[in-house]
Amino acid sequence: MDVLFLDANVLFSAAYREDAGLRRLWALTDVKLVSSAYAVEEARRNLDARDKALDKLLEAVVIATSIPPATEQGWEIIALPDKDLPILQAAVWQGATHLLTGDMRHFGRYFGQRLLGVLILPPSAYWRLRSTNLAPAP
Repeated sequence: MDVLFLDANVLFSAAYREDAGLRRLWALTDVKLVSSAYAVEEARRNLDARDKALDKLLEAVVIATSIPPATEQGWEIIALPDKDLPILQAAVWQGATHLLTGDMRHFGRYFGQRLLGVLILPPSAYWRLRSTNLAPAP
């Protein structure tokens, strides 16, 4: 089962428009959606009146409220701004298989790579990967 960590911009985009393609993630029965209080608050700051849509979406998301400090080896080689490290830390701590983010500026260099066991992808790449993996073998 895929464990998908949803970054703030994924939460924001899904809540911002009722017809957002990202909402298809919530219809998947073979994945676990996770995020962090940090990501939720970042999304909430940008939503204003759409908080109710976000709250409804969050009913199906496991939210980590506290994340222990990163102690594993490997963190020192990851070049992320201080504001983005808690996102990756939460994904690792929650056992995410994938971190879905649209943050090309900070995470883009890691798209398609595993960082401490978590595959970093934009949502569109996850859909492509998923459709390839679910396709029947010839």
